Amino acid sequence: MILVDSSVWIDNLRGIDNAGVRKLRALDDDEQVLIGDLILLEVLQGARDEPHAARIERNLRRFQIAPMLDADLAVRAAGNYRALRERGVTVRKTIDMIIGTFCMERGHVLLHNDRDFAPMVTHLGLQVA
Repeated sequence: MILVDSSVWIDNLRGIDNAGVRKLRALDDDEQVLIGDLILLEVLQGARDEPHAARIERNLRRFQIAPMLDADLAVRAAGNYRALRERGVTVRKTIDMIIGTFCMERGHVLLHNDRDFAPMVTHLGLQVA
């Protein structure tokens, strides 16, 4: 499965043409796309108004939506954060640690356009599309 980060969904909604959006648009099987509940939250927070949010939600619900955080994953994400910090890297957003750890623990590939994931790729083995 390919977990698509909010950075790509938002760029797609804004009509931005970049590598992440092109990869998203090239996916021909909705069943291979996964959306995390936290990613759904981030995307919907950026909606202009309620009708816009409803349209976005309706479009995203055609994909599988998965809960991303439980107690075990929280412990693993915190451990990954500390491992990166020991290497001199501080990830700016906790949610990115959750997303990256979720992908690594569940064997998903991440499609993103966010620099915070680069150290997870380099030091923790996060697989990206």
